[in-house]
Amino acid sequence: MIQLLPDYIANQIAAGEVVQRPASVVKELLENAIDAGATSITVVVSDAGSTLIQITDNGCGMSPSDARMAFERHATSKIQHIDDLQSLHTFGFRGEALASIAAVAEVTLLTRRADDEVGTQVHLMAGEPAQQTPAAAHTGTSISVKNLFYNVPARRKFLKSETVELKHIVNEFSRVALCRPEVEMKLYDKNNELYHLAPSTLRQRIVNLMGKNLNQQLIDVQVETSMVNICGFIGKPESARRNSGNQFFFVNRRYFRSPYLQKAIISAYDKLLVRSPDTFPTYFIYFEIPPANIDVNIHPAKTEIKFADESVIFQILNAAVRETLSKFAVAPSIDFNAEGAPEFPVVRKNAPMPAAPKIDIDPHFNPFEEERKTGTAYHKGKPVDSNWEKLYEGLEAPAIAPSSCVPATVSLSFIQVKGKYLLTPVKSGVMLIDIRRARQRIYYEEYIHRLANHQHASQQQVFPESVELRPEDYLLLEPVFDELRLLGYDMAPLGNHTIAINGLPPDLAGIDVQEWIQALLEELHYTAAQLKEHRQTTLAVSLAKTAAGYAAETLKPEEAQALIDRLFACETPSICPAGKPVMHIIPLEELDKKLFKN
Repeated sequence: MIQLLPDYIANQIAAGEVVQRPASVVKELLENAIDAGATSITVVVSDAGSTLIQITDNGCGMSPSDARMAFERHATSKIQHIDDLQSLHTFGFRGEALASIAAVAEVTLLTRRADDEVGTQVHLMAGEPAQQTPAAAHTGTSISVKNLFYNVPARRKFLKSETVELKHIVNEFSRVALCRPEVEMKLYDKNNELYHLAPSTLRQRIVNLMGKNLNQQLIDVQVETSMVNICGFIGKPESARRNSGNQFFFVNRRYFRSPYLQKAIISAYDKLLVRSPDTFPTYFIYFEIPPANIDVNIHPAKTEIKFADESVIFQILNAAVRETLSKFAVAPSIDFNAEGAPEFPVVRKNAPMPAAPKIDIDPHFNPFEEERKTGTAYHKGKPVDSNWEKLYEGLEAPAIAPSSCVPATVSLSFIQVKGKYLLTPVKSGVMLIDIRRARQRIYYEEYIHRLANHQHASQQQVFPESVELRPEDYLLLEPVFDELRLLGYDMAPLGNHTIAINGLPPDLAGIDVQEWIQALLEELHYTAAQLKEHRQTTLAVSLAKTAAGYAAETLKPEEAQALIDRLFACETPSICPAGKPVMHIIPLEELDKKLFKN
């Protein structure tokens, strides 16, 4: 009943853990190149790695026998004794990567050592014996992986779009590049150069990878203890983002993830993240710790690390970040030095109290007599009244003159709650409207209408702004430039992954373009898979969410009325594009029970 599995089946099973997608291959081969002592590495991918992944390095190379043995399962040069597991300084050590990759792809290895006159070439296809021949080669190793998962159709079918898979490849490339700033690294997608990173300092490597705009936001972190040394950079609170894209932990120059240690950093930023409590601070944190005090062998991808004294490291990291924020005057501090403090008037006993200020009131002033001057409703060929009438049926007409866009039975009394909600009476009670979701619905339907009718609505910038993008961000935006222009986002390529923002929709005039474009890219990365299949709808949803987040928080009375007019002109005013409710009616009976039950 029990039989030994053939090697090619065992390797395919192992590949299910080690090789999850093209980015997994890039990670394993990059780490091998680093372990080989390479000072220059070039990565070339085609069709986001599904057709070709080629990695070339100038490392030590391999002998003919080592080149053949490298593809055997559990063959490694890193481990000879059990004690070696306690002193690992290399990336790879289990000897599973090459065997697993060769089990699900066509692999060609070309390598030569500096002292050898001729190199060697090894060619493998899944389940077939290796073919090895002498070949001319440069010093180092070049390995090509073609037609990934060609013999496992189910795995290939579950690959995401090229944009998503390329983003994963860039992430793995970046993690290795951030570990080794002294190594020259290049990344090409077909013939397009995405990155050419020259040897540099750590700060310069971060800026070259993540964008020049980050340079002014980085704050240096440095602490040394008997247990752990910590160095790296954290971002100022205003650089916090709504996704966790710029959060990196490294231990002994190896990338890892740790939700637990992430809490140590986030708690240090307590009450400093001014944009939103849902944003994440930027950080690039490097730990140096004796290898015997960590276990890197608890996860197949080696992205999780077990520390011997994790709680102590938590406290050290938290204190280091707090001290850094305080040192650079980011965190609020209390100064008890009275010198130079402002003087406050002293009230003496029996002194006459100051007179109360007088306020002049015009009892005849009516703010609604003046014709409204802001924004017109988006009618889409039907009257605005229809959706309002059911809500306000039976109410007495207000004493003040109503807007021409609203039925005479509609009260124009709105209360704005902290820039988040509009409160207004309706026939059955009180209606709450979520301002941001209302804007999302309005923008979404307007964008869909413009795309369907090829209408262009843009307010040209007096001084167009240029925005330098990361290569993968530019590749995400480039295919939708035409649709963006129709929606009022007038963008033009300037070369070298830089775009010019020539115009924006009128609703977004005056926003911080750099910040807005990053928020848009975050939304597009989240929806990259849907963007390929449902291009216009997904783009409209992403743009609507981004635009709504950057509109003014506080509304003037006429702006609130214009928002209501536009909302109830929509086909589906009650829900936002994500399907969440825009408004909620609290019945009078519920108000009576909760507020006046006594």
